[in-house]
Amino acid sequence: MSSSVLASFHEQLHKCFEVVKVNKSIWEGVLVESTSMMSSLGNLATQIKALKNVQLANTPLAHFPSLQERLHYKLSLAVDTVLRKLDAKMDALQTARNAISQHVSAAFQFYEKNTNTLDIVCCVARSATCPSIADMLEWLQDADRHYRLQLLQRRDFLQMLTPTDLTLMETAPKRWDSLRLPSREERIGDALCQVSFFMDMSTKSQL
Repeated sequence: MSSSVLASFHEQLHKCFEVVKVNKSIWEGVLVESTSMMSSLGNLATQIKALKNVQLANTPLAHFPSLQERLHYKLSLAVDTVLRKLDAKMDALQTARNAISQHVSAAFQFYEKNTNTLDIVCCVARSATCPSIADMLEWLQDADRHYRLQLLQRRDFLQMLTPTDLTLMETAPKRWDSLRLPSREERIGDALCQVSFFMDMSTKSQL
């Protein structure tokens, strides 16, 4: 086993996990903003429904010409604006996911290129402070799969939302939140903590 190849691989894995960490934070920030927008979308759908069910002609507002149509137009414009902003958020999630995928792919390519050097004993060896290469590759693969599936599900759901389907838009906030997978997110966070601890120990041992 070449110690230089092993050191290079550990360095690449370290960089890969750093990319996952940074983009995990970006992803979570975008989701917070998207969740707020989904809430706004639900509120707008409720307002449009209420406007359709009220007869302004029977209220003191009857003397305002075309008020109901103008209010509906204004609310519809607001819905379109929120949907466009959500599309932009999906693009931001796509960028974060692509960054993770590219680095995970590079790590696996490095491993495949050096399988003759990185024997199985080396890859499965672990200690109390050092996860194995196999562990780290599995964690990276899990993270890549998680963000890929999350992006697909959220894009698919967003494409279902239309201004004409008020019931779906009303329930959008809850349905959007139900797409979260806390257990998988927690596993990714735990993996990042373990790798961070290992990398910190490695750095200190080199000083």
